[in-house]
Amino acid sequence: MLIIDNATVSDILTMKDCIRVQEAAFRQIPEGGAIHRPRIDMYFPCDREDGYFRWGSMEGANDGYFAIRMKSDVITWPKTPDGGWTEDKHCREPGTYCGVIYLLSTRNAEPLAFINDGVLQHMRVGGGAGIGVKYLSRPDSHVVGMLGSGGMARTFLDAFSCVRDIQMCKVYSPNPKNREAYAQEMSQKLGIEVRAVDTAQEALRDVDIVSSATDSMAPVYDADWLRAGQHVTNLGRREMPDAAMNKFDVVVRQGTAGLQMKMTERFQAERGLSPAAYIGGSVEQMKRIPEKNPQPGFGGDSPDFADRGKGGDKPEFADLVTGKCKGRTSPEQITFYRNVGNQGLQFSSVGGLVYEEAMRLKRGRMIPTEWFLQDIRD
Repeated sequence: MLIIDNATVSDILTMKDCIRVQEAAFRQIPEGGAIHRPRIDMYFPCDREDGYFRWGSMEGANDGYFAIRMKSDVITWPKTPDGGWTEDKHCREPGTYCGVIYLLSTRNAEPLAFINDGVLQHMRVGGGAGIGVKYLSRPDSHVVGMLGSGGMARTFLDAFSCVRDIQMCKVYSPNPKNREAYAQEMSQKLGIEVRAVDTAQEALRDVDIVSSATDSMAPVYDADWLRAGQHVTNLGRREMPDAAMNKFDVVVRQGTAGLQMKMTERFQAERGLSPAAYIGGSVEQMKRIPEKNPQPGFGGDSPDFADRGKGGDKPEFADLVTGKCKGRTSPEQITFYRNVGNQGLQFSSVGGLVYEEAMRLKRGRMIPTEWFLQDIRD
């Protein structure tokens, strides 16, 4: 059995391969060749009076591999003097994080690896966004407007460059130092012009691909900034204005993100940045966790964000690639790819690839598989 750390994942996983294996796994869903369980979080009070402990997990299986991705965080929702509102997280202390992928064989149930999720997490999300760009953006898309300058914003642009001839990116984040660092790093990495700009509106002006990759709890752009012919993708549902859904001519979801379960006081959708969550603590403690998005259209037992706007229920990626639904049919359409839904399957497909490469290259730390086996039947 292997222990695979982030440095090893960085060395052996490319974005092209990350996109390739995800797409192959997604295509197998309709016939049962792949399966996944959407993300579910569990909240419980922690030592901080302004935060909550959050456990999150998701699962998937394909091509001989099963993966469960698990995260342990203390979550806070700080607000800044300039009106910013984000979700912050850490494990034990600020700056440290605990996320792991447990990979097993579906052929004989053998435990195969523990993989640090940091790098793989960024890559699988960026790769998912890249799939949306590949199928829904105009083929002549060359310019990206990026809101956000963190790890996800880096993998998003990397993925876009794998599937389109990206020539320029305009990036905005509230921290000038961060956006300048992003521009310098990504320009050198991809060999394209990456320009840091002073406002979100400038970042989205005259671009072909609109991308938000932030941890914001409130919208980071105005729906009226969207223009004909653009493709839109996102990281979190709250960073997008609700009115944007009425601008989209074509909407495709990566997969089914939500669970069809009755909402109760203890099981709720869209609390904080959680798609679905079980919540512990007193009624007073639960008030720490932000309620469903306060924008119009976000209240009640409403359907997934991708189902709102024109046309009601929206198709998934599998419907698109099997011809069950049409994608972009005109250069003037505004398209949107809801980049959530198959998270568990992303971890089994990309995790399986990382494991195979680590074994081939003799990377990672080997530990006895027998440590995880026993002779007592549960």
